[in-house]
Amino acid sequence: MAHAFPLAARPLNGLYKASAALSILLLLAGPLRAQAPASVVGYGWARNAVNTAVFRKNSLATFKNEQFTAFYDSAGYLVLAKRTLPRGPWQVQKTAYRGHVEDAHNDISLMVDGAGYLHIAYDHHNNRLHYNRGLRPGALALGPMLPMTGQQEDKVSDPEFHRFPSGDLAFLYREGGSGNGNLVMNRYDVKNQRWTRLHTVLIDGQGQRNAYWQAAVDEQGTFHISWVWRETPDVATNHDLAYARSRDGGRTRQKSTGEAYQLPITEATAEYALRIPQKSELINQTSMCGDAQGRPYIATYWRPAGRAAVPVPAGVPRRQALAGQPSVAAHPTPFSLSGGGTEKIPIARPQVLVRTLAGKTAVYVVFRDAERGDKASLATCPDLARPQWAVQDFPTAGLGNWEPTYDTERWKQTKVLNLFIQRTGQGDGETLEGLPPARIGAGVDAVSAASRR
Repeated sequence: MAHAFPLAARPLNGLYKASAALSILLLLAGPLRAQAPASVVGYGWARNAVNTAVFRKNSLATFKNEQFTAFYDSAGYLVLAKRTLPRGPWQVQKTAYRGHVEDAHNDISLMVDGAGYLHIAYDHHNNRLHYNRGLRPGALALGPMLPMTGQQEDKVSDPEFHRFPSGDLAFLYREGGSGNGNLVMNRYDVKNQRWTRLHTVLIDGQGQRNAYWQAAVDEQGTFHISWVWRETPDVATNHDLAYARSRDGGRTRQKSTGEAYQLPITEATAEYALRIPQKSELINQTSMCGDAQGRPYIATYWRPAGRAAVPVPAGVPRRQALAGQPSVAAHPTPFSLSGGGTEKIPIARPQVLVRTLAGKTAVYVVFRDAERGDKASLATCPDLARPQWAVQDFPTAGLGNWEPTYDTERWKQTKVLNLFIQRTGQGDGETLEGLPPARIGAGVDAVSAASRR
């Protein structure tokens, strides 16, 4: 069982911050190195969390020295932007495409392939695929809406891209509804510029449930995926935490023991990192990552019996390692995740990152908590073998119902953490809050000393 301790505003050694609007400079270890403030990209729709949902994969994506982002503007139009790193001005281009922004599920996911082409998927909640590709490498101009394989593309939800070290892409999505859907996986061949179907059903809900997953490709190219099951559209029916990995680009899957899965994976055949019953306030669609040795880590939260909801980062290579890791923090005020649709919850789903240096694995968890003024916050454990956590708030104003998303590719390449920042609202059950368009800061930086060596 995880062990919790209260969030504490303790100083974090080696942590520094700049107080300019939307500018954060953090040095996670080692000496401070100055860096210019992040620039504002534009102003976006803010009446719900469609621009800042944690399951955006990705909100920011770097290829070589260019970084791309996307958001919905105040009228729901898809807007693209890019800059030259580290501090170039943002080039912004409004597209002719529009999303149903009143539903916070309809986020924008993007990635850049190994040839420099931008890929975009947007406006999905159990509807047909909306997918476009850049007209040329580095271009913000999009070509026409395209199919991928043309199969199982009429009931798409939760699409996300991942880039392999080869430059090829993976594309995951749910085919079907909440409580009754399957996980589909495509792969893009960057050389032939073609999508193929790897798995029509990778994780099978068997018509009775669906998997809500989080996935990551680590620096070695291992493709990790973990998930909770949901029995109905009610969030309260989330349960258990399962795991699988692939070391051949997603073609086959293994358990943490190395045992091969027979695909598709079902509730009966899944390997479980933790058994968590229904009605435990177990959140879905959080985050995971892998370290330099290919070991996976998950950040999630649930309510152990008789206690408040607890966000937890943990390693998954063995069940004992996952179950034995301590919590980052406890959220002392109880809350409920019961009901359908997007919920207004007081603590954001977290993002987890790891860095290995001098034989030590440091873990960083980014989150937002109403009890900390709805600011972006960072929990740091310098050495997971000696788990001691310190929590520090980023110097942002309250961000409403913001959830953290970041540039996974830049972190892999340089250990620079770029966050997508926007203050957003969110009402329960897809209701809206009366907020005006809010400015978007992309490129809010937290810099690891590993990038300076």
